[in-house]
Amino acid sequence: MFRNQIIEGDPAQVLKDVPARSVDLIVTDPPYLVNYRDRDGRSLRNDTNAGGVMPVFDPMARAMKPNSYAVIFAGWSALPQFTAARQAAGLKIVSQIIWQKRYASHKSFTEYRHESAFVLAKGNPAKPTHPLPSVMDWVYSGNRRHPTEKAVDILTPLICSFSKPGDLVCDPFSGSGSTSVAAALTGRNYLGIDIDPAHVTTAQNRLVGVARFQAYKSERAA
Repeated sequence: MFRNQIIEGDPAQVLKDVPARSVDLIVTDPPYLVNYRDRDGRSLRNDTNAGGVMPVFDPMARAMKPNSYAVIFAGWSALPQFTAARQAAGLKIVSQIIWQKRYASHKSFTEYRHESAFVLAKGNPAKPTHPLPSVMDWVYSGNRRHPTEKAVDILTPLICSFSKPGDLVCDPFSGSGSTSVAAALTGRNYLGIDIDPAHVTTAQNRLVGVARFQAYKSERAA
């Protein structure tokens, strides 16, 4: 029942109901705990509440299969909290990926011109056959559907590198559903979870569109 669904709810609570050792890959972009506001004033649920983010790591690790990966986007400002949570859950960092931006998304002590994610491992998963570069170019989504929307083009290489067709890819902070879209388009199953009902509806609608597109392609190929 947890395949190919976008579920509304607190991610830590929903993940407690997901069967243990059933998820092949986690790819997610949790709130960075920075009280983010975009140029239109949009914000994120729990972006000032560590208690709404850090409890996800333990049930997330429980849901992951032995010897599997999680790719977690994260900012530098809350790294102590993220580090403590992932260590307590038994997840180790095995790599980091940096995306270089052609523009500054924020200016403070420096211009912010990159995004980053940590590759975490549960156990000792096999290394990818074709490892990704540790530095890649950023693809801007336009943030039309969500204030921190990740482009499908960014997520697709992660899913292809750290999982295989037929696997279950889970995004506990689903947002507009880009991870699930990338999973579906590459022949994976998906599970998206988000606490915001508006974003859940957006993601569900996007996945309906993906299903229609795939059905159309199948008809054309028949």
